[in-house]
Amino acid sequence: MSSLTESEYIAAADRELSRLIDALDELQADFEGVLDAELSNGIVTITLPGGPPFVLNSHRAARQLWLAADRTAWHFDYLKDEERWVAQKTSEELWTTLESALSGRLGRKISLQRAG
Repeated sequence: MSSLTESEYIAAADRELSRLIDALDELQADFEGVLDAELSNGIVTITLPGGPPFVLNSHRAARQLWLAADRTAWHFDYLKDEERWVAQKTSEELWTTLESALSGRLGRKISLQRAG
């Protein structure tokens, strides 16, 4: 479990989900009618062709971000010193993992633009 306080976790999670939805909104322009992303109540839902939606949610009890995509799930912890989310079991980084999952589903390499 993360060593963040609840307020630190909430701030970090909300900030990351907002950044991700902004990056996904930009990506939607290239995939209009194919990719749809929405953020509601700490849950990002990404609708894509060829399978169920990807879901990224803020899991406050565990103080993690959880991603479910194409029969795989990741639990990302926030590394405060590095300001990034990393899956403890696999050491995969959140943005890289999401880009890879999106690339696999969409059939071409996807790069999400990280805004400050």
